[in-house]
Amino acid sequence: MHAAPISPLMADALVILGAAGIIIPLFARFRITPIIGFIMVGLLVGPYGLGRLVDAQPWLAHVTITDAESLTPFAEFGIVLLLFTIGLELSFNRLWDLRRLVFGLGALELIVIGGLLAAILNLTGMSPTGALALGLALAFSSTALVLPIAGTTTPVGRAALSMLLFEDIMIVPIIFVLAALAPYAQADGWTGLFDTLWQGALVIAVMMVGGRYALPRLFALAARTKSPELFLAASLLVVIGASLATTAVGLSPIVGALVAGLLIAETEYHTEVEGIIAPFKGLALGVFLITIGMGIDLGNIWANLWAITGAVIGVLLLKATVTGVLLRLMGARRGTATETGIMMASPSETTLIVLAAATQAMLVDAATAQFWQIVTAIGLTVTPLLAKLGNMMGRRVEPAPPPDETGEKDDIPRVIVIGLGRVGRLVAQMLDRHGQAYVAIDSDPDMVEKARREGYKALFANAARGDVLDRLVMPGCPAVILTMDEHVLAQRIVRRLRAANPDLPIIARARDSVHAAELYRNGASVAVPETLESSLQLSEAALTELGVAMGPVIASIHEKRDEMRERIMREGGLDEKPRLRSLSAKPEV
Repeated sequence: MHAAPISPLMADALVILGAAGIIIPLFARFRITPIIGFIMVGLLVGPYGLGRLVDAQPWLAHVTITDAESLTPFAEFGIVLLLFTIGLELSFNRLWDLRRLVFGLGALELIVIGGLLAAILNLTGMSPTGALALGLALAFSSTALVLPIAGTTTPVGRAALSMLLFEDIMIVPIIFVLAALAPYAQADGWTGLFDTLWQGALVIAVMMVGGRYALPRLFALAARTKSPELFLAASLLVVIGASLATTAVGLSPIVGALVAGLLIAETEYHTEVEGIIAPFKGLALGVFLITIGMGIDLGNIWANLWAITGAVIGVLLLKATVTGVLLRLMGARRGTATETGIMMASPSETTLIVLAAATQAMLVDAATAQFWQIVTAIGLTVTPLLAKLGNMMGRRVEPAPPPDETGEKDDIPRVIVIGLGRVGRLVAQMLDRHGQAYVAIDSDPDMVEKARREGYKALFANAARGDVLDRLVMPGCPAVILTMDEHVLAQRIVRRLRAANPDLPIIARARDSVHAAELYRNGASVAVPETLESSLQLSEAALTELGVAMGPVIASIHEKRDEMRERIMREGGLDEKPRLRSLSAKPEV
């Protein structure tokens, strides 16, 4: 009886998941970025690595990927999800604030670098149109690699985001222009460009108007089901639907993904959507990086070692210098300009797309395109190293940037209040009254919506998900306050928070003294037993109304509270008595 053959798709999935589950953690153990890990995996299992030996050793077919094109849809999906999450981190107001950088710095960077590279390539003997196509292709920088490293809130991240956004916007117009410059092209190329632009503008306008009304309702319905699967399905429906809408009119799918992310960023569901999408984005981007590694032919590199090395170094130096100079002219600090310039120096995954369009339009011959594809793949591979070099050089030229350039003014550390019930609302009111910045989260969409209408700073998020807390608890967070009446979940959250943040103040609501002991055991800084404090306050009020002197009443309250402290210390395995707070007496220490 013969075993059923394994489908190529299943075999490729096994290789990818094996890389993600085994090789990437190994790289992480040695503190090597997963970006390089995925690229190295692609180089190893691709057609120019172990794939060369499949004919001689057939068993290697089970651990190699010989058809990179079969992974292309998954790789493209990774880039789409990346732009979607970038949109989630932004907002239309913040994007408007970046308009000067996007359409000023971004346009200058693409035009100046593309023009200089085109001029140099033209001097080496390329035709003017071919040199222009190749220069523009090499002027692009990698959105998929740069933004995960730089982020979007630091000065370097904001500068990189501005340039990358303009590049992403210009992908489709540049491809249309190349088609119009083809030797066989007529006026159809320009007509197609204008048709795409007006149709794309119409689709984006419809998405922006309709999305503002439809998306909050869609995610509210999904959230009320309490089903993570349905919430995930709604998230994927939005990002894929938006990408297909822009693709249908000739725009890049990443434009639709970005707009969808921006729309969801305006709702109270953006934190939960970001958390639920993150694993898919990471794996799909990993597939994209594997395809980059699969395109590196070490034999070809060795045969053209000096030419390829010179091309890589030349492109990196020119792009880093021009980007750094432009940033300084736009008012950026020396450290920011230096780090951003070096990080943005490598070519992009988009370079490969524009190169393919130029080759199809007969502006660049196949041999030249293959040479620059190798240069691009090497540039993508060294991007994480460039980021480290840029960070080091930035600190060297400007060791101490002022505090106000460390991020957005709104990105201040906030107290995190978990739970928007009666206790959570009262805590939020007191924080607000005393000028303490906070954000309250809850997994009940109706409660969040009502709280926002009443003026609370509230977000829909499920605190049971560790990745949600990782994003909310930013460095310098003053405290996390747990107010929910779910003792098992509270213990789990406290344990996770304490493991990730050893010095973070964690104040938790406890059901009783037994629950308080469990919370202390899991790492709470302060646990307030709800029944104990209410019982003591009720006793105090009753005794004073009955005419008992206030002094003996307060003394007995202290004694009873001290008994509880002893009990909690014993049951919680603590080295000292915990603090228990009262409204009528000074805090116990």
